[in-house]
Amino acid sequence: MVKAHLMTRGFLILPYVLFFWLFNPSNLFAQNVPVSTDVGELNRLIQPHLPHPLPDENPPTDTFNVSISLQEGTPVVFSIPGFHSLGCAKCHEGESLHFKAADRMRRVLAKLKTIQPELREIPLRQYIIQSWSDKLLAPNQLAHTTFDTIRISPAAILIDSKVYQEATHLHESLHLTQKFVGPANELEAYSLNIISDPRFLLLNFPYFEDIIKTFFIENFSEILNDFYARPIRKQLFVPQETQWFVAPFNEDQLERLRQAIGKVTPLLDEVSRLNRDYPKEFAYLSEQTGNPALLLEIVAAKHLPIPDSGVSEEIRRKAFSFFDLQMNKKDNIRLGYKINRKKEAFLFIQNQLMIKDPVIHLRLYFEYIKKSFVKSDGKINVQIAEGEDFNSYVLSKIKGVRKMISYKGMSKIEREAARKWIKKMLFLDQAKKNPNPSLGGGGDVGENF
Repeated sequence: MVKAHLMTRGFLILPYVLFFWLFNPSNLFAQNVPVSTDVGELNRLIQPHLPHPLPDENPPTDTFNVSISLQEGTPVVFSIPGFHSLGCAKCHEGESLHFKAADRMRRVLAKLKTIQPELREIPLRQYIIQSWSDKLLAPNQLAHTTFDTIRISPAAILIDSKVYQEATHLHESLHLTQKFVGPANELEAYSLNIISDPRFLLLNFPYFEDIIKTFFIENFSEILNDFYARPIRKQLFVPQETQWFVAPFNEDQLERLRQAIGKVTPLLDEVSRLNRDYPKEFAYLSEQTGNPALLLEIVAAKHLPIPDSGVSEEIRRKAFSFFDLQMNKKDNIRLGYKINRKKEAFLFIQNQLMIKDPVIHLRLYFEYIKKSFVKSDGKINVQIAEGEDFNSYVLSKIKGVRKMISYKGMSKIEREAARKWIKKMLFLDQAKKNPNPSLGGGGDVGENF
């Protein structure tokens, strides 16, 4: 969850080299996890911090709160619901836990502002250590950003501290700044991960796999297979992803990934910018195509030379027609399917055009993406995400947030921020439909809360 810029400067005077090295984000924030991290010891630490069952599904009524200032503006409420009723007080001092969390968030927010200095505000108002699972923090979820709030489990705090070097906190902090919801947000946040350590790329490969294979490491699938072939101890409470992360891995392969990530970093910067400028459009396109990597793939097709597919114009035309057929389908949006339309098109190309080589499939795909999304002036076409289906998609997300507001465990701060978000989305939608300033647009936009 860290942003970096590839630096290659020749023969500089030593002090300038040292200064540049220290303040380049790739060096300042990339921290390799020591291979000596003991999974057995980590298991012992997290075992008493696993989620508690809630028999009646009602969140605890007791809480231990402390308000602490982290940055300019309103202090952050650090909260441990159930601190006494769930037994946390038997081993911990609540105030000490909050001060440690505050120090952790100060470091993380400082990193994020260094990585993305254009972020004017990181709207963190609440940090909840949640010792149970529910709709707001699923059983296998380390942490979850809602509205102005980070929810994180005690076990996740330990894993993030002992293994991930606070990468989870950085990931969730970025989510606080994102304007909409959807797969493009995760792509942007996981982009911070991979720059801090290449093992995050292997853990989150669906977001990056096809651009890595097509433009940088053709045998990337072999690296993936080697990474996941290593044995793990399934009887432990340590998540299997964490075990794969800490287990020793081929350093030469990791170095190849680091070099590829360095070249990808400028593309990731553009992904962040586009997700800030067109959050609803790229959320829609990602879900419509069932492809969480779509935004990055569009940016890659725009900037990188696409290897020659070596097919005839007639074959290319037929392949593009299969991509058109799949990529323009609306079933994922209208019916809630989760079908990756890119992979569906590959099946047609394989079975009807008799092209078996997956390398050629990807080269044809990136040619198609460039033709469909990149204009002649180099700008990316976002007008594709318009019309009735797009508007219905945005309204469905608003409906989902309204439903979330009704959850039992939702805090007052979260509800207030969620209602504010809904009002903003409805106002923007109304302003788009009625651009005449005289219509005002602010009167009745929030009546249905």
